[in-house]
Amino acid sequence: MYEFFLIVHSWLRWITLLLAVVVIFKSYAGWLGGGSYSKGDNGMSAGFVGTLHLQLLIGLVLYVFLSPLTQAAFQDFGGAMKDSMLRYWAVEHIFVMIVGITIAQIGRTKAKKAAEDVKKFKTQAIFFTIAIVLMLSRIPFHEAGRLFRF
Repeated sequence: MYEFFLIVHSWLRWITLLLAVVVIFKSYAGWLGGGSYSKGDNGMSAGFVGTLHLQLLIGLVLYVFLSPLTQAAFQDFGGAMKDSMLRYWAVEHIFVMIVGITIAQIGRTKAKKAAEDVKKFKTQAIFFTIAIVLMLSRIPFHEAGRLFRF
């Protein structure tokens, strides 16, 4: 069960990052180019934030129930804080991801409420860029085995 959730979480990351690139690019183009905000733009934005929420749900299942790393960290949290790997998985990764997802959700909500199309694009561009930069900082790119799981 652990491996299944880990593989899904790992591969869904790439879909989420692809959606982020598309939505952020379109948001900057719409903001700086004065484009009109379409149903497709709204759908892409919703898809991006939706995949973030799905990632969070899968990540929480891993974090709370399945991960041997977080289970080890919870047994001796003080000791885990002295171990950089356990601290990364028990605190840093989840905290920054939740902050990033929250920022993306706030941006989506503010963009939906904006009256002008340029304001929608600007809001998305700013909030989604901040969110994805935060999230990219906590993806374990330095561990090549974690990038593509099979």
